Amino acid sequence: MRLCCVPNLKHEADMKNKLRFYGLADDYARFIEQEQLLDESLWKKFVRVFPDCADVADEGWRSEYWGKMMRGACMTYSYTRNEALYTVLETAVKNLLSVQDEYGRFSSYDIEHEFHGWDIWGRKYVLVGLEYFYDICRDVALKTKIVGAMCRHADYLVQKIGTEKGQIAITETSEWWGGVNSCSILEPIVTLYRLTDTPEYLSFAEYIISTGGCRNADLIELVAQGKKPFEFPVTKAYELMSFFEGLLAYYETTKKKKYLDTVVKFAQAVIESDITIIGCAGCTHELFDHSAEKQTEYSETIMQETCVTVTWMRLLARLWENTHNARYLDYIEQSALNALYGSINTGRLKMFSFEKQKEVPPLPFDSYSPLYNNVRGRGVGGFKEFAQGGNYGCCACIGAAGTALYPLYAFVGGENTVYCNFFLNGAAEIILDGGYKVRVECVSEYPADGNIKLIVHIEQAEKFTLAVHIPRWCEKATVTCGGKTFPAKNGYARLEKEWNDGDEVVLSFPIDLQKIVLNGKTAFTYGALVLARDEAKENGDITERIVLEENKLLYKRVAPVRGEQLRLNLKTKNGDILLTDYASCGKNWASSRNRITVWTNVN
Repeated sequence: MRLCCVPNLKHEADMKNKLRFYGLADDYARFIEQEQLLDESLWKKFVRVFPDCADVADEGWRSEYWGKMMRGACMTYSYTRNEALYTVLETAVKNLLSVQDEYGRFSSYDIEHEFHGWDIWGRKYVLVGLEYFYDICRDVALKTKIVGAMCRHADYLVQKIGTEKGQIAITETSEWWGGVNSCSILEPIVTLYRLTDTPEYLSFAEYIISTGGCRNADLIELVAQGKKPFEFPVTKAYELMSFFEGLLAYYETTKKKKYLDTVVKFAQAVIESDITIIGCAGCTHELFDHSAEKQTEYSETIMQETCVTVTWMRLLARLWENTHNARYLDYIEQSALNALYGSINTGRLKMFSFEKQKEVPPLPFDSYSPLYNNVRGRGVGGFKEFAQGGNYGCCACIGAAGTALYPLYAFVGGENTVYCNFFLNGAAEIILDGGYKVRVECVSEYPADGNIKLIVHIEQAEKFTLAVHIPRWCEKATVTCGGKTFPAKNGYARLEKEWNDGDEVVLSFPIDLQKIVLNGKTAFTYGALVLARDEAKENGDITERIVLEENKLLYKRVAPVRGEQLRLNLKTKNGDILLTDYASCGKNWASSRNRITVWTNVN
């Protein structure tokens, strides 16, 4: 059942499934495809980083851009099936292969300066990008070249890094974050082993695991001890989650359950201590910092990096693939509908660069997500300039993996089951194990409305299971088909029956406005949507202290404006206030009234 967003090396089977949705998820995936992924000049700049050794002067991370964006681009292609995108990606891969150096390296550091800064991190992303393209590649000869190039690239590392005389420890290949960034190469090394069956790659992966992933501590042991991520000696959220994703890849290959259990426990610790109401983490820059508690505080610093949002979504998706625990889907949806969609620069606005201390040209994703009385567009995460002109950033490169992941996981087939995970308006064609095709049509205005209809289309009667995800926020969900109500268990209502063409399933997820109180402040949610106040949408002070009506939240839904998922007026004793979905708020950060807030001061 492996999806293209987790390289599976059996692309032909998965690409038979077809998804076509309408609405915000589809709009955003195609917006990013058009604005970013089809830009051939950008791909060329990313490739030039390697022969130019562009990161030597500042020990930079430009080398991550190509592979990070290639991963998201391949995932986007898996959803949109845009042939123009495939052609651009194929060219980008061929261009990259042409700059592999005489040692087999794809590195933005020359030999004299290698194994410092973000060198291994960048080499990791080269492997990641090539593995994802391999998964969608239709050219057998090109696939052979890709494997050969990846092996030469990896062989150099296996030769130079380890415990033997003359080798360098992987935790010593970066001065940053205890070498966790370097150790996150674990994931693509395991994938390369699965592809080639080369035992040296599995041994190298096991060597990385033996280090505990960090120069300062054994991360695996810290999880076993029950430590929370903000208590680790290294708290860089993105890199830590990337290492644990590699540990999960190792479990998938070896079936050593200890490592699945470790990642499950790590993810639960992240949920309990650091995931905020919008589905991100790191209220101090990009660091785990007990964000679940700190999220109500005003902060002058940047917070909640988009790289963290997307990496969290990816880790959750991979955990779901291994456990089918529906709660992971709830957290993916929380991140997608709120933090991720809020970061998309739909207005194509210029962004502020800390490095240049001025505005720079627009990027497709904003890097940071405020929660209390602050603005978007405050900085470009991972900002670096190119010798050829222009600049880019880490969050801009990773975002496409998020906008593709959400629709890719909406409907998934496997083990004679169609999993209905996210209720996107449109349809999915799934090929099940018996070789027959099931088309599930979804008629939905979710997440603003919880009344949904699923219609099954099938050529002849077949018995299979339709597993319908029941969101954790909905306590009174009902799922009915043919006059029968199906109960929910462990986050799914499982409809196991013989299906006929045209069978309908009616879902009812009653939604009401809810308030969440934390540290003396109040936030409002409406199903999966987090609501916020936006200075640009209403007059007055959005931080003013309000007094709610007693006993019940009184509100009126009004028609949303373009770009909004939900708009409502909440009655207070101070007068009505406007609440709209967080993702739509603050998008015009160039205006004079540009502050937004999720957390409200309430008496």
